[in-house]
Amino acid sequence: MTQYAPEAVFWCLVAGLLAALVLLVRQRGITKALRRHAAALEDGLRARDQEARHLVEVRLPAMESSQAQPGPMPGLLHDRLEGTSFAESLQTVIDLFTGAADRARTRADQSAKAALKSSMRALQGLANEQQLAITDMQDHHDNPHVLQDLLEIDHANAQFGRRAQGIAVLCGSWPGRQRAASSLVDVVRGAKGRIRDYRRVEVHAQVDLAVVSRAVEPVVLAVAELLDNAARHSQPNTQVEVTLRAAHNGTAIVIDDAGVGMDDREIQKATLLLSGRQDIDINRLGDPPQFGFAVIGVLAARYGFSVSVDTRSPYGGVRAVLFLPKELLTSVITETPDSADERTGPAAAA
Repeated sequence: MTQYAPEAVFWCLVAGLLAALVLLVRQRGITKALRRHAAALEDGLRARDQEARHLVEVRLPAMESSQAQPGPMPGLLHDRLEGTSFAESLQTVIDLFTGAADRARTRADQSAKAALKSSMRALQGLANEQQLAITDMQDHHDNPHVLQDLLEIDHANAQFGRRAQGIAVLCGSWPGRQRAASSLVDVVRGAKGRIRDYRRVEVHAQVDLAVVSRAVEPVVLAVAELLDNAARHSQPNTQVEVTLRAAHNGTAIVIDDAGVGMDDREIQKATLLLSGRQDIDINRLGDPPQFGFAVIGVLAARYGFSVSVDTRSPYGGVRAVLFLPKELLTSVITETPDSADERTGPAAAA
């Protein structure tokens, strides 16, 4: 039987060698699979590191910048992470950041509005006291030179009061004055008397209607802001034309200037402010702050009239249209000679 021993050993060696080869091939396959898995894990880890860096360096700063100027927000750097728990965690961070930023901005806006509201009330009180003092001096002086100087002071005080009144309204106050119903002509004249360049304003009256009592002061303030904007953005040697036009459901106060006009972006921004649909953050009104359109939007939303500036005037500038619905209009009350107020200056109608 010993003659079969070498043959048995040979076949055992062959079997062992085959087994070793099988194990080697299998091990190589396992090794390759492990390497691929390790590479995939490393690639995933690298992608997550890059995504975290992208969040810190790009996405969060973009969100911070959007608070001042809204725009499209960047998304994930690697789309394959979409829907993963890691992407959901990043979104949680973004939501927390957004919430914290919104709360901080709201607190800052509320604090600023409260401070401004209190300050503007004090300034309005001073302006009213000064108005009374000027009126008293006008009653006690008959020198034409003194009266002319008092009219100039009165006019400057009217501008000061308008600015304080507008900021107070923007911060939540009411206009602060209650008037009797006034004709549209008197409303426009009152607004005209509250701007610096009142001499450049030409009024063309074609409507014999009045504004109801509760809306007189808001409309005066809104028209004054529109006139001021038209005068400041046009050449000093040009006129600002105001036309009153009757419509089926109300009346329009049309203001045309010969200024530089507005581009599409400016019109879009102005339209949003004038709509009154947007909560006004006074910290985002520019430097220096541009209060005019924001004030008009608040008044328009509160009292029910509308304002648009999306049309070019015949003179190449801006056409602003303040539309008063019939609910804010009434018949003109004819004043008797004994009850009519004497208007002696540009600010007297204000």
